[in-house]
Amino acid sequence: MAGRLDGKVAVITGAASGIGLGSVELFAAEGCRIVAADIQDEKGRMLEQRFGGQVRYVHCDVTQEPDIAAAVQLADSEFGGLDILFNNAGISDAMRSIPEIEAQTWSWIFDVLVRGPALGMKHATPLLLARGGGSIINTASIAGMQAGWGPIAYSSAKASVIHMSRCAAAQLSRQKIRVNAICPGLIATSIFGSSVGQSREVADQMAARVAENGAKVQPIPRAGLPDDVARAALYLASDDSAFVTGTQIVVDGGITVGSRHSWDSGSLSPFAELFPDIGASAED
Repeated sequence: MAGRLDGKVAVITGAASGIGLGSVELFAAEGCRIVAADIQDEKGRMLEQRFGGQVRYVHCDVTQEPDIAAAVQLADSEFGGLDILFNNAGISDAMRSIPEIEAQTWSWIFDVLVRGPALGMKHATPLLLARGGGSIINTASIAGMQAGWGPIAYSSAKASVIHMSRCAAAQLSRQKIRVNAICPGLIATSIFGSSVGQSREVADQMAARVAENGAKVQPIPRAGLPDDVARAALYLASDDSAFVTGTQIVVDGGITVGSRHSWDSGSLSPFAELFPDIGASAED
């Protein structure tokens, strides 16, 4: 049976772990050839060996435009073109209050999360046009939609990614290039540990803790996994979403549907807390 991405070529950044790795695995299973871009060289080389000629690894720091250009060009030289760009590389930070803002850290966050995808789109667009169109997917976050889901710099950058994707879709859709964002919620990846300065090894262990405890904080009673986001990316990368552009898909287990009382019968609503007698009657 034909895969949903047979004959297509993708560049995926942040490809050696987390959501990126899940996407490489799923895209490859669906017939895609992939340039896996990351800065984790050991993991990247292992990934390339695992998939043989179907996946090529390239060292790519998305704060460096020459690295981005080289990753995109490798898709052309190795696989003959480009159909899909998944700007997924991400970091976080520990700045949670206005007085803690550090200019250098703020710039670094925006360089990775906003400038990197922007430059990815810049270098990918000519190759996508040469193929008659394609799909660009940018990883955003629920932190870019609502306050409280991430540090201030990270959240602000992810809001920029959502709007940048919309603006890019407006420019490129006439050329049959679709641009969309994905907003993950609580997904079991190492980004939570990285955001508080933990080593990569410790951050990976924290991802396991998220997987174990994530079910407690959202309507769908299990933690989100990289594969959940990868499946949304597969939809946006494939022809199944041929009429979808300029929007964002939220993959969060329902965590943003409303405050806890909306889905947890054991939690009081703010209305019930203010007016316990009326609230009790309303809930009966």
